[in-house]
Amino acid sequence: MSLKESGKRDGFTSKFGIIAAAAGSAIGLGNIWRFPYVVGENGGGAFLLVYLGFVLLLGIPVMLSEFVIGRKAKRNTFGAFKEIAPGTLWPIIGVMGIVAAFVILAFYSTIAGWTLHYLYISVINGFQGRDTAELTLMFEKFQISTFLPVFWQMIFIILTAVIILSGVKKGIEKYSKILMPFLLLLLVALSVRSVTLPGSFEGLVFLFKPDFTKLDSTVILGALGQAFFSLSIGMGALITYSSYFPSRTNLSNTAFEVSIADVVIAILAGIAIFPAMFSLGMQPEQGGAGLIFMVLPNVFLQIPGGYFISIAFFILLSIAALTSSISIMEVVVAFLVEEFNILRRYATLITAFAAAFVGVFCTLSWGAFENVTIGGRNIFDMLDFTASNVLLPVGGLLIVIFVGWYMSHADVKDEMSNQGALKLQVFGVFRFLIKFIAPVAIAIIFLNAIGILN
Repeated sequence: MSLKESGKRDGFTSKFGIIAAAAGSAIGLGNIWRFPYVVGENGGGAFLLVYLGFVLLLGIPVMLSEFVIGRKAKRNTFGAFKEIAPGTLWPIIGVMGIVAAFVILAFYSTIAGWTLHYLYISVINGFQGRDTAELTLMFEKFQISTFLPVFWQMIFIILTAVIILSGVKKGIEKYSKILMPFLLLLLVALSVRSVTLPGSFEGLVFLFKPDFTKLDSTVILGALGQAFFSLSIGMGALITYSSYFPSRTNLSNTAFEVSIADVVIAILAGIAIFPAMFSLGMQPEQGGAGLIFMVLPNVFLQIPGGYFISIAFFILLSIAALTSSISIMEVVVAFLVEEFNILRRYATLITAFAAAFVGVFCTLSWGAFENVTIGGRNIFDMLDFTASNVLLPVGGLLIVIFVGWYMSHADVKDEMSNQGALKLQVFGVFRFLIKFIAPVAIAIIFLNAIGILN
């Protein structure tokens, strides 16, 4: 007897828990680490405006599509397609999602481990007396070392597994309801401190005042990609989470609220970072991908109360990484539990050990395995490229085609309306976006990412 048939399947119990968990899945290092430096490299306010437009027009409909699939089937991301489209090839989408989740967990835990290390460095005041050049050298030495990066990566995977072991209600929901409000409070506090610095107003102008002369195809495609990937779409995490939603959950409202939360966190990260950088005479494009580990510690050193601010910031990063990794690991664990009838504790241990094993190769990509390359990329970069530029966009493309063209109009409408209990104001718009606009937009992201449109 399946979990679904026996009625023993775990699930979320409150609206706040649903929002906190789904937002935690969407809100990760992409919002707080990637978003600010991408904005900095693409002209500030103009990029932000385009990004917001894409979230509303594409991000929310695609997220809602995943919610429809997950809750209708009440299964893991593979089982969901098998349930809705039995005897077809559609379950391949679920397989892609599980592979993507596992690959992402392996390399994501590398960066997450770095955040834990830098939290430790903050606590022991290890940034004190170092300039940007010294901080850069410190990061590079840490990155190529063997023991410390792997140690912190293992600690992070263990933290993730401990929460997953507790289940959906007592693990994912419980900790999301604690961690997400704490993340928001920390980010608000950092933003308030940043905007009160002398000369910080120019940073707000940069972030919010659109300069449309900066807009070109690169910026627009960058905004499209950021909107899509920052919402954790395409790997099955939201299908898995929505399979735990109760039947009373308003899917449309939830997709909107989670997307808005994702955008708010990303903007707050920009407010926390850009005013401080402008206050200290730094240029927004100066940081790049190393912004957090090589530039921001120097910013903290020059701000009154910087010791406490640096600790708060790296706690914030660690929480963001953890809430996302929980949803990523749950994709694989739910698959093992439901498709192979493995006990949850064993499924979690198997996933954690496997991710840790592959993750070590990612973490040592700049050290012991620096000479191991695939297509000119080290192991970390190759897994990152494969997941972000192939598996996620192709998975997302197939998901919207599945909902827009395979699932019946009546089934989608019934799920979105809770079997007719809710009025659907924009169902026609949703169907149009999913059938015609989203597939084209995602295809463009994919072709650009693999270099065909460059």
